Parts: sequence; structure tokens; C-alpha cells
Amino acid sequence: MSQEASQPASPYKLFDVALKAKSPLSPHLWRFTFEGPQVGRMATLAPDQRIKIFFPTPQGRPPELVGTPDWYARYKKQDVATRPPMRTYTIRALRAHAGEVDVDFVLHGETGPASTWATRARPGERLQIMAPNAAFEGDAGGYEWKPPQGLRRLLLIADETALPAVAGILEELAALPAPPITELYVETPSEDDAIPLATWPGLSVEWMPRGLEAPGAKMLGAAHRAALPTAGSKAAPVLAEVNVDEAILWDVSAPGDAGFYGWVAGEAAAVLAIRRLLIAERKVDKNALNLMGYWREGRVLD
Repeated sequence: MSQEASQPASPYKLFDVALKAKSPLSPHLWRFTFEGPQVGRMATLAPDQRIKIFFPTPQGRPPELVGTPDWYARYKKQDVATRPPMRTYTIRALRAHAGEVDVDFVLHGETGPASTWATRARPGERLQIMAPNAAFEGDAGGYEWKPPQGLRRLLLIADETALPAVAGILEELAALPAPPITELYVETPSEDDAIPLATWPGLSVEWMPRGLEAPGAKMLGAAHRAALPTAGSKAAPVLAEVNVDEAILWDVSAPGDAGFYGWVAGEAAAVLAIRRLLIAERKVDKNALNLMGYWREGRVLD
């Protein structure tokens, strides 16, 4: 037996992939299909399953990281000027039997390593993905969609960066015998960025083109309009301060009551404002909310 085979499987694994195809879903959202024999050993655990994608180095070399247990420490030691950039994405669909995985990219011009690569990419180009390992027997984590059983009311607020996760969440819910009453608000760069989504009679969807407004302004407006649980008599908890220019805002739920659940993801300053509104002002139970800063305007936090 080899040494590798005798070691316990790690929760995450580094996968070598190549771009098979890319196709537009909307002006700003494109689907990228990656393939490779190793993808058969990839797993996904939830509709908002996070992965890390490594892009070519600033010198244009494909990433060649070695998937040892200390890979991240070794990665951090590399000179940022020469190491492959890393960004977080969501698995949109995994077809492990076919060795294929879909990842939806938001394209915003050649303004960063990920969008620049995606804008120029051609089939056959190689990347690396850090994703859950199908051989791992426990819960690898990397997702926050954990609604309570028997959920009755759901609030989803997102921008285009969280739209792939939202689309997967709706597909999962639509397959239930009795999906929850759901309000969905999606902020997008333009009105043409609305895409087809799974639906059911209890789902309401509002697409919110941002136009020239600041990212997240439409999300905050939606939080003001959303139907929320009746505030209890308890005082709102003291919220820890989060500097979204220096740290990632990531409040996760611990839901117990199936009455209400909220999942909010998008530009971090907007999510921070929504956090104050829902918890401090409207007194929504913070344990029923996921509040996630997927990105921060003008910053790189990963």
C-alpha cells in the first residue's frame, strides 16, 4: 500500500482542470465548464459550496501548486508578485461521473486576475481548483446554506456574485414537496442580467438593476421592504464591529425554529448595513441569519 493510500483522506483536495467551454448566461454572468480526470473525485455539499480557483501567475504561467497538507502555508510564503492569484467561487453544478464541473463567473472587464483571465480564456487553458474531496468521510464544510427542517419562510438577498448560489438554492427548494414561502431580491449590474430561475407558487422574485447606484444600495433597500418576523420583546444583541476593509464579514446562522431563515450575500459594506438593520433595528434573531460579505468594493479580501 502506498503512503498516500494509507493516509486519511483530507477534507479538501487540489484538482488540476482545463477549460472545456464557456457560454454567456447574461451580459455579466458567464458559465465556465472545467474538465479533468481528477474531477471524478470532487464533491459538493450544498448549493453555495465554496471553492478556491488558482489562476495563471502575473507572468502568465499556469498554476502548479502541490496539494500537500501544508499547501496553504507554502502558498502564502510565495512572493505575491509571482504566485498564482487565488479567488473564491461557487460550484454551480458538478458532474463527477463525466469529470466536469460548472462555475459561473461575473465578468467586469479586465480589472483583476480572475475577470481578466475569464474574459480572455480559451478552451484547453489550465487552472487548479481546491474543492471538497469525495473520499473524505466527514463534513468538509465550505458552505453556509443550512436551513432548518420544515422551513416555512425564507428571505434571500443577493447581488450578482451570489447569484450562482441563489440559483442552486432555488433548485433545491423547488424539488421539495412543500417549498417555503420565499422572498428573493437580486441586485444586478443591468436589467439584462436577470436569468431563468427555478420557481414555485410561493416564490416572489424582484430583480434590481443597479444602474449608476453604488453596489449594494438596492440590496439595502430590499432589506427595508422585506417581510420580517415580528420583533420580540427582547433587546437586540450588541453586534461586534467589523471593518469590512480589513476583514471578511461572515456571520453564520444556528437556526432552530423553522419559522424564518435569512441568507444574505453580496458587497460587504451593504451586507454590514443590512446586518445592522435586521438585527439591531428590526430585532431579527441573529441565529436565523447568514450574512456574508462575498466581496468588498475596492479591496481584495480572500
